[in-house]
Amino acid sequence: SFLSSSEGEERMTAVDTLSDSSEVVEMEDVPSQFQVQKHSWDGLRDIIHSSRKYSGMIVNKAPHDFQFVRKTEESSPHSHRLYYLGMPYGSRENSLLYSEIPKKVRKEALLLLSWKQMLDHFQATPHHGMYSREEELLRERKRLGVFGITSYDFHSESGLFLFQASNSLFHCRDGGKNGFMVSPMKPLEIKTQCTGPRMDPKICPADPAFFSFINNNDLWVANIETGEEKRMTYCHKGLSNVLDDPKSAGVATFVIQEEFDRFTGYWWCPTASTEGSEDLKTLRILYEEVDESEVEIIHVPSPALEERKTDSYRYPRTGSKNPKITLKLAEFKTDSKGKILCAQDKELVQPFAALFPTVEYIARAGWTRDGKYAWAMFLDRPQQRLQLILLPPALFIPVPENEEQRAEFAKTVPENVQPFVIYEETTDVWINVHDIFYPFIQPEGEEEELCFIRANECKTGFCHLYRVTAVLKQGSYDWVQPYVHSEDDFKCPIKEEIALTGGEWEVLARHGSKIWVNEATKLVYFQGTKDTPLEHHLYVVSYESPGEIVRLTTPGFSHSCSMSQNFDMFISHYSSVSTPPCVHVYKLSGPDDDPLHKQPKFWASMMEAASCPPDYIPPEIFHFRTQSDVELYGMVYKPHDVQPGKKHPTVLFVYGGPQVQLVNNSFKGIKYLRLNTLASLGYAVVVIDGRGSCQRGLKFEGALKNQMGQVEIEDQVEGLHYVAEKYGFIDLSRVAIHGWSYGGFLSLMGLICKPNVFKIAIAGAPVTVWMAYDTGYTERYMDIPENNQQGYEAGSVALHVEKLPNEPNRLLILHGFLDENVHFFHTNFLVSQLIRAGKPYQLQIYPNERHSIRCPESGEHYEITLLHFLQEYL
Repeated sequence: SFLSSSEGEERMTAVDTLSDSSEVVEMEDVPSQFQVQKHSWDGLRDIIHSSRKYSGMIVNKAPHDFQFVRKTEESSPHSHRLYYLGMPYGSRENSLLYSEIPKKVRKEALLLLSWKQMLDHFQATPHHGMYSREEELLRERKRLGVFGITSYDFHSESGLFLFQASNSLFHCRDGGKNGFMVSPMKPLEIKTQCTGPRMDPKICPADPAFFSFINNNDLWVANIETGEEKRMTYCHKGLSNVLDDPKSAGVATFVIQEEFDRFTGYWWCPTASTEGSEDLKTLRILYEEVDESEVEIIHVPSPALEERKTDSYRYPRTGSKNPKITLKLAEFKTDSKGKILCAQDKELVQPFAALFPTVEYIARAGWTRDGKYAWAMFLDRPQQRLQLILLPPALFIPVPENEEQRAEFAKTVPENVQPFVIYEETTDVWINVHDIFYPFIQPEGEEEELCFIRANECKTGFCHLYRVTAVLKQGSYDWVQPYVHSEDDFKCPIKEEIALTGGEWEVLARHGSKIWVNEATKLVYFQGTKDTPLEHHLYVVSYESPGEIVRLTTPGFSHSCSMSQNFDMFISHYSSVSTPPCVHVYKLSGPDDDPLHKQPKFWASMMEAASCPPDYIPPEIFHFRTQSDVELYGMVYKPHDVQPGKKHPTVLFVYGGPQVQLVNNSFKGIKYLRLNTLASLGYAVVVIDGRGSCQRGLKFEGALKNQMGQVEIEDQVEGLHYVAEKYGFIDLSRVAIHGWSYGGFLSLMGLICKPNVFKIAIAGAPVTVWMAYDTGYTERYMDIPENNQQGYEAGSVALHVEKLPNEPNRLLILHGFLDENVHFFHTNFLVSQLIRAGKPYQLQIYPNERHSIRCPESGEHYEITLLHFLQEYL
């Protein structure tokens, strides 16, 4: 984002064998070499300017985060109002927009839905783009590049929208009992007594008069109508010193955000309970409490460089202590006037570490839809065992002041109230955490069973959907006595587990992918790679009698879809290598007695494909079989002025790590526009997804297990030779390897292992010593250092600088000085080792950038630097 002794020795020699000099490439006859035209620095800047002008026209314009709301009035010409975030034409920031979807459309005409502004003259970005530290770091973790409104919460019944903007919180209403607006409205700012930003705002689903937020690492609730605010937790002391203030409530830690894609630490119960009194109702929030007192503190230069400050962070390096975690409940009662009464903090009846001794990470959490149980996905430290747990609210007791009081409270918890482990996944590779878990509501009289749909990759090595019925087997526990864990405690027998999908392809589950379950028709809609690993499609299958899987999207493109709440429409944002993105609305039509075979019918367009820039030539996708008999995919950007017999300098653009797929049938002209720029200047550009990349199954991705950096370069070099043989324009004596992050690490590894293949390496923000990267990522792929010392050493490029070439101008390193993910320490340490070994290098620092380059000027400077280095030295 990173054994037995004989195995270790083999791994140690892996780096040496890779750099075997038998692969010296014969120098081509000089006359046949294509010479790239050399430009001045200003000339290169003009080239970058003209290419960026185009990407600015289409980047981030596509609408996203859709919400369908049905219009129920018979007289309305529209069936739905569709809300979304998008960037209106001429605007520079994201805003809250809507479109009306008509009930009828003319077949012969393409209907382009107009994007309507919900908010009237509203500036959402803070003045001068000055985000708080919390907001800035969250933008890093989410890889957000857009400004304005970047997320919102919505309560469909009341029509309430809640969102962060301009360092504050705002709300507005549309739909609900007051009907739909016809002209833009002014959002209302929610005033506060809190100092500092209110993060992660959420509407209470059981009563939309209430909402919650995190302020200074504690959980608060407030009433939108009365303005009353209540601090629910008192974990954080509000000290400026990180060392003395290690606790937080409701906040996802750095590793949980960066490596597990969980950006919240609290979850509202979807229902209110009215035990005892009809006038009072109880609202509940499950939250994670974190104690980072044993986690290392690191210091990163502050963005306010002129003040010479540093920012301090808790950062658990691999093998070191992770935070201590627990789950708690924040409860309050409210009366008919919406007053917040009897706020109470509750903890588990026994310590979290006693109940769940092997749990290291809370990967996901939430509630069943009837509010009967909180649920959580627990992961062990090696990330090879995941447990799905149900927690009844009655298992939590008020936080006691002493042990006697704890015993008194524990007496009130019945012996048959307990956690339930309803599902378990184990693997000897690693578990890829995802969101897909759909618990059905328990039918009356069948409370002893829970049925749910879950995606599981561990069973077959490919991620597939299963319908599972677990029996909630009750034990008897004396909660007053200290609890001693035994392996089978809380485990529920699986009564039935039915595979809904299967085969050597994947249901998309990671990176926020969803499923949509239609309980009326017993169908589940999902996205997957059933047709080809290069395309994402929307499919549907019956979960009652699974068999036929029906594809709903057009082949020849890769799609990202959203279903409407009543399953009659979907939106697809789709593109191909040669077609820029479009966003279309489809209606499912056909006989109601055969819902599986309803056909998608094009209904309206939200965005048509922009025209490609005049000099854009899409890459060609290729595939080949390696010597180790693995099918790999790649793409090649041909030089725009290929001349017969001429050999062109070549750039191998690489990422190569887990969780990422670069080669697929989607448009590359936005994010990877610079690869086209290189081709337009006369370079050939090659991109290969080797073993370790995603969407090809766990075994394929798991090739990196315990040996990062030791298999990827072989695949890249084989692919390079395949392309050279197939196309004939690759100059194998002039190949550069370039990438960022894991790609930066592999660029260095390429120059270390294959200095006779790669003439130069350009490494951005590289991990250079795995011992210095975080627990969640490094241990998942490399185990803890003491179990895999040889793997850590072989994969740490800074320990192998003696193998780097002695000629100058073959290595360029780039890094953001403020990087709080791959710390600048990595480059610092590498450079120290290079100096000690007397090796030449060039270094480009970006003093105000983090792991991703954000500032347009820095981005432009990086691209010019890249082009300049290539033209001078390749």
